[in-house]
Amino acid sequence: MAWLTRKEQPDSEEAVYQLLHPLVKEWFTRTFPSLSLPQRYAVREIHERRNVLITAPTGSTKTLTAFLSILNHLIILDEQNLLEDRVYAIYISPLKALNYDIAVNLLKPFQEMEAIAGRKLGVRIGVRTGDTSQAERQRMLRKPPHILITTPESLAILLTSPKFRNHLHQVEWLVVDEIHALAENKRGSYLSLLMEELQRISPQLARVGLSATISPLEEVALFLAGFTKGQPRKTLLIDVQYAKSYDLKVLSPVDDYIHTPPSIAQDRLYTLLDQLIQQHRTTLIFTNTRSATERVVNHLKERFPKKYAAFDDEQGSLIGAHHSSLSRDVRFRTEQLLREGKLKAVVSSTSLELGIDIGYVDLVVLLGSPKSVARALQRIGRAGHRLHETSKGRIIVLDRDDLVECSVLVKEAVERHIDRIHIPQNPLDVLSQLVYAFTIIQEWNVQELYDLVRRSYSFHTLSWDDYLSVIHYLAGAYGLEEKNVYAKITYDEATGMIRRRGRLARMLFMTNTGTIPDESYITVKIHGSGQVVGKLDEFFLERLRKGDVFVLGGEKYVFLHARGMTAFVKPAVDVPPTIPHWVSEMLPLSYDLALAIGRFRKNVQSYLEAGADEQTVKAFIAESLLADEHAVNALYTYLKEQYDFYAIPHHEHIIAEHYEEDGYQYLLVNSIYGRRVNDVLSRAFALLAGKLLKRDVRVGVTDHGFYLLSHERIQLERIIPYLRADKLRVLMREAIMESEALARRFRHAATRGLMILRQYKGREKSAGRQQLSSMRLLRTVREHAPDFPLLREAVREVLEDMMDITNATEVVRGIENGRIRVEEVSIGLPSPFALGLLTSSKSDLIRMEDRIAFLQRMHQLIQAKIQLNKQRGRKT
Repeated sequence: MAWLTRKEQPDSEEAVYQLLHPLVKEWFTRTFPSLSLPQRYAVREIHERRNVLITAPTGSTKTLTAFLSILNHLIILDEQNLLEDRVYAIYISPLKALNYDIAVNLLKPFQEMEAIAGRKLGVRIGVRTGDTSQAERQRMLRKPPHILITTPESLAILLTSPKFRNHLHQVEWLVVDEIHALAENKRGSYLSLLMEELQRISPQLARVGLSATISPLEEVALFLAGFTKGQPRKTLLIDVQYAKSYDLKVLSPVDDYIHTPPSIAQDRLYTLLDQLIQQHRTTLIFTNTRSATERVVNHLKERFPKKYAAFDDEQGSLIGAHHSSLSRDVRFRTEQLLREGKLKAVVSSTSLELGIDIGYVDLVVLLGSPKSVARALQRIGRAGHRLHETSKGRIIVLDRDDLVECSVLVKEAVERHIDRIHIPQNPLDVLSQLVYAFTIIQEWNVQELYDLVRRSYSFHTLSWDDYLSVIHYLAGAYGLEEKNVYAKITYDEATGMIRRRGRLARMLFMTNTGTIPDESYITVKIHGSGQVVGKLDEFFLERLRKGDVFVLGGEKYVFLHARGMTAFVKPAVDVPPTIPHWVSEMLPLSYDLALAIGRFRKNVQSYLEAGADEQTVKAFIAESLLADEHAVNALYTYLKEQYDFYAIPHHEHIIAEHYEEDGYQYLLVNSIYGRRVNDVLSRAFALLAGKLLKRDVRVGVTDHGFYLLSHERIQLERIIPYLRADKLRVLMREAIMESEALARRFRHAATRGLMILRQYKGREKSAGRQQLSSMRLLRTVREHAPDFPLLREAVREVLEDMMDITNATEVVRGIENGRIRVEEVSIGLPSPFALGLLTSSKSDLIRMEDRIAFLQRMHQLIQAKIQLNKQRGRKT
């Protein structure tokens, strides 16, 4: 790749120190024993204004590396009295809290250098976010910060503000921190386009991206640098991943996941957690959901009150919770106590994954699978928060599937096999918002604006037709005025000129910009009576289809429809639930990690088919997964049971099992592709099965497979001939067109694309009113304008971002060409692997004790079946 260069060798310390002003050098050598590897690799390149992507583990001085050259340049200018009133560098991160951290951490070096120099330095640092006071904003306008620390949304507002925009015409550096966390969502698409406008007015701009463990590096580098004249901008890649060492282990609180009573399993889990916490100074525990975070904190306090519930007026308890539902003040207090070393442990969902300064942590515990290698390394990297320190992580597994998943994950992590991130392509709602923003700045020729948009990696494949459909929408070409959707720009097709429309354009943009949707809870009511039975997470509602059954407050309900922020249901008596309550919060298993699990399963199947004895197979498992004896024994038992029962399903062998219970026909499909791919496959199969049976088919989805549920037997062999890779997108568009997922995502697209305004003339529209408006608009465009750009974007978002139609298409193509074998079996019992699919539907309905009893009963039946097979000298 001519545009991408990997720097293979670091510069010498002497070469880097020669670049530094004497004051900066003296401060640095007083503060640090030596330059870190990232600094030796990158300081000179940033000094020379090259586009640089730095990827290094958490705690490896990436941020100081990015700023060292910038601070040095500004101090040289200050000494020469050449500092101008303009912005020299912009720092962007996804978190406001991280921005304030950076500001504090930058001010400290300046204060220390001022003490060394014996004089005040003239370099200004400023933070601009939505929380910045009006007085501070006015001060920045008069005296702009030389280093501006901000968010993507605030950058957009500054670029469209005529007075402040003047300070942005000669920006020399743009630093994007935690770029991996931005690139994989629409905030990244938004930033990608803003970077091109900033580059247009600051042609000399150098882009610096900072990332923890990420893959593929080439694509992230493209996202950072963008294109010029149709070619990627030249970029330097600095990968310092190898400099960090990890101490990783998988731990199990019990020996037997089937026969251990739940009360004992829970006792052992919290005893193990307590032991780990007490053996270390500060422990950071990650769960995968906010509810689990609260539950773990509560259990530790109740079980060990003298250790964790100790309270004093200044500090509070010795353990804290940290997640996005807590107030900013509560989160900030927890972070501060962590930095001060006053907390023994903190439990978090995902909110402490990114690089907020939390001080010294010597152990990270993951409760259950983090679902991706990159996320595991990001979390565990919070321990030993310095480059040469070993990051110590322990993953506590909670069931047999978790054991397989986490054991494979640790092996992949040690070998640095990182899951690929998904970067959204051509989101038309983001494009609509920023095309409008750019017309506020100036008039545009339609072709020139298209050329600018295509310089962004997120839009570099944007077709002219898609672009023009957005222009026509913004110009009012779809006739939606009667629905209160008015033209926002004018487009003169004769001259090709685009202009803003209306005197309130800038205010409208400033009060409605951004990509993060307003979220709320859904009120659940009984259809007819209107009785309120509870509330649901809005993301949970996205997963529901008409006829799905879920549990709320211990009772079963059938989902009928939703209106605004209200879901209407009816009681269900004899119908099994299809959607567990936790599905909206659970992280999906990455496709790459799922394939790694599939490869491991296939290898074990091959050993057993070849007649390998127990010792040989266990030796292979131990070598493949770096697992200890305890884990190897549990893994062998689980895999051997599955093999003896029938066969081990893997990424190239899908096994679909028929099972009947209480008059319902289950088709349990073992497909190890992760939930996002299985979501596509399950809906496609259900739609085709429904057409063949002429009745609705319910579905349930997990990371390891899915099931179809009906009163009639579902024959997979009749469905597969209709499943075509080249027709899958069309089929899925039909499958989701009436879904709640599309209805919710259309609202998000409509608000991002300024079709629905969250705020107008000082009045704010609630999420519920937004949803009602979007439902009316969705009906209109679905009926009269099926090619409407924001409808197409909502469909794209559901299929590509929420689900994974790209990899699902590859799976279907593999089925078509025979690379993936699909086997349909009728055994009478679910296999050991399929038990997980079956019990996922029952997790809300039955108590933990009853669920364990069900598993034990089924396990006994499975063992009896296996023994019968052995006596007959054959498998099922």
